[in-house]
Amino acid sequence: MPRDLVIGWDIGGAHVKAARIEQGRVRDIAQWPCPLWQGLEHVDNAVAQAASRWPDQAHADHAVTMTGEMADLFEHREAGVAAIASRLASHCGERIAFYAGAAGWVAPESVAAHWEQIASANWFATAQLVASRLPHAVLVDIGSTTTDLIPIQDGRIVARGTDDAGRLKSGELVYQGVVRTPLCALAHRIRFCGEVYNVMNEFFAATADVYRLTGALDPLHDQQPAADGGAKDRNGTCRRLARMIGRDARDAAGHDWVDFANRWRDAQLAHLSLNLTRVLGRTGLAHNVVLVAAGCGAFLVDALAEPLGRDVVRFDALPGIGIGDTVRGWAQVCAPCVAVGMLRADTREASEAVFA
Repeated sequence: MPRDLVIGWDIGGAHVKAARIEQGRVRDIAQWPCPLWQGLEHVDNAVAQAASRWPDQAHADHAVTMTGEMADLFEHREAGVAAIASRLASHCGERIAFYAGAAGWVAPESVAAHWEQIASANWFATAQLVASRLPHAVLVDIGSTTTDLIPIQDGRIVARGTDDAGRLKSGELVYQGVVRTPLCALAHRIRFCGEVYNVMNEFFAATADVYRLTGALDPLHDQQPAADGGAKDRNGTCRRLARMIGRDARDAAGHDWVDFANRWRDAQLAHLSLNLTRVLGRTGLAHNVVLVAAGCGAFLVDALAEPLGRDVVRFDALPGIGIGDTVRGWAQVCAPCVAVGMLRADTREASEAVFA
């Protein structure tokens, strides 16, 4: 009987995400906080929670991608890839494969030889799945920490960068997200109540405070501690935002702080739009190419698309991807683990067809 259960893993530096795929359909998805910079035991904790959620995962095939090797826990990225791969293999057993982008799938014993292709390849997995369904698109995956802007043309990924350094140079990776990004990274000067202020270059507040106050961020995706370790209620959020310009929450009315949050939103949108325009212009993509929205910050993609006259397709609505209604929203947020699991399931189906 064909083995039809695949668990797709995305091991990040702040979260572990996993998707359960049965008979080619996404049945369940979960995300757990994983402050990897504090130690590999946080990966162990996430895998243990997955095992509790899916007791039969010991009989599954496991497909793994990662970005966690960038955590400063590791001396260098090569050491990070090796450590994460070894940890996952110890939990998941021999039915595990690591995603190496264009190089395909790598067994645990070959990770050392392919660490550069494995490192931070989760964007390639998502883009590869999109490219198999939409021949002309730009993947816009806005996560908690970063944004990927990946051009796809004629069913091929045509990104100029192939690793994080190259993509930062090309504009295809923007180190901004909607949860963890310090607000001082978004603007040096900001308007509040009709006056312009210099911004305090301190980690007083993060983008989660902005989108929590505007109501755009789903509380389920607001899993990281606040900058001050304090409450995530309205008062705590306004207090952190006020500190960015040397004020207190009591200095203005509630609607003033919402307006202030929207100023930060506008600053982030401007930066993302600048990089998206660079990517679109450089690749010469047709004017009617669609943007594929993914990540917990997908709510920003419509605002990016409108001035460019582009249509938006949700990642969880791509043709030919079977996603249950109960997990559709999580599929949007956790696109890389869904993608790597689906790609592994597709590979296995093709192999079984050859030998049937």
